[in-house]
Order: sequence, then C-alpha cells, then structure tokens
Amino acid sequence: FSDPIADGPTIQAATVRALRAGTTPKTVLELAEEIKRRHGVPIVLLTYFNPVFRMGTEKFFQLAKNAGVDGVVVPDLPIEESATYCETARRFGVDTIFLAAPSTSNERLRKIVERTSGFLYLVSHFGVTGAREALEESTVQLIKRILPYTAGRVPLAVGFGVSKSEHVQRIIQSGADGVIVGSAFVNIIHKYTGDISKAVKALEKFARELKDATQQSH
Repeated sequence: FSDPIADGPTIQAATVRALRAGTTPKTVLELAEEIKRRHGVPIVLLTYFNPVFRMGTEKFFQLAKNAGVDGVVVPDLPIEESATYCETARRFGVDTIFLAAPSTSNERLRKIVERTSGFLYLVSHFGVTGAREALEESTVQLIKRILPYTAGRVPLAVGFGVSKSEHVQRIIQSGADGVIVGSAFVNIIHKYTGDISKAVKALEKFARELKDATQQSH
C-alpha cells in the first residue's frame, strides 16, 4: 500500500472529500471520458500506484486508453520498478510521466528522461504539494540545471507550490515549457463548495490569468 506522501493539507483534505462523495477510480475514468468527449483536450491522470496495482496494470491502461487518457503521473513509482508499467503503457499508447526532484542526481536524471514521455514533471522544491507565496530562486536554478537533459527530447513542466501569475511567468522565462498548478485550484473549489456556478467562474478566471502569464513570458 502506498500512502499519499507527496501531498500537503489542501490535496489531502480534497481526497477525503472526494472519498466521502463516493469517488472511485472507475468514476474518475468516467469523468475523464466525458471531458474528452465534450472538449477533446489532452487528459493526464495523477494517481499513486496502489489503485493501479489493485486494478492490474493491464486493465488500468486499457480503461485509461478507452477513456481518452493521454498520460499518467505516478509520483511513488520509482523508475527502477517501472519496466512492466512502462511497457504496458506504451502498448496502449499512454504516456508515462515521471518526476524529477531537486535531489535527483544527473545520472538518475538521464534514466528518468529516457523513461518519461509526454513531459517531465519537475518538482520545484523539497516538501509536499501546496500553494506558496514566493517562487524560490533555487527553482530557477533547478530549471536551468535540468534543461540540457530534456531539450529536444521531452517538454519540461514545473509544479509544487505554484499559485500565482508571477510564478508562472518566471518559470516560463527560465526555460520551462509548462507549469503545473494543483492546490491553488483545489482551494478555489473548496471555497465555493455548494455553489458550482461561482466555482466555475472563479476557476475560469484564475486559469485565464495563469495562461496569460505564459504568453507574457515570451
């Protein structure tokens, strides 16, 4: 069993709310399928390995592919134990997105880049997920260290603690291809629990601000 060790209080609380509301891997895949059918956007699932393991890797990727899922991020699956997982994903045409952290050595980074497809998820700082006020200078230096390994091979996306337009702008200016925002969106959903209309408007406004920041960075 794998505990959700990478997530901070915001995502932990959201997970509890989701479980209480009856969310299961099956309902998540059904939602992914509906979003794909309505909007045709790329879909990436984020999951710990335990649900994949319990379902069976083969069945999981078959269902994911049928639902229109493009890629999967599994934060607690080490590359050393990922051979079968990656081979199964490839057969179903689903990207395997791995994570690199500030502590990842250059030698290990090479191996991760070889295994990852879709994009490389760069963890911007030590600790757990959660919105932060400031973007650390070390994040900029980290991006510059990682870029030579990903350039021309796979896009680089940066996450953990990203919550403001200024963060996004700085990350893209530093050379990253994308930015991953989780907790800041989850906070908005929690704030407007019970009022879907307000939640959607607030989410759209925030998403547009972040997207605009990626354009202003060039």
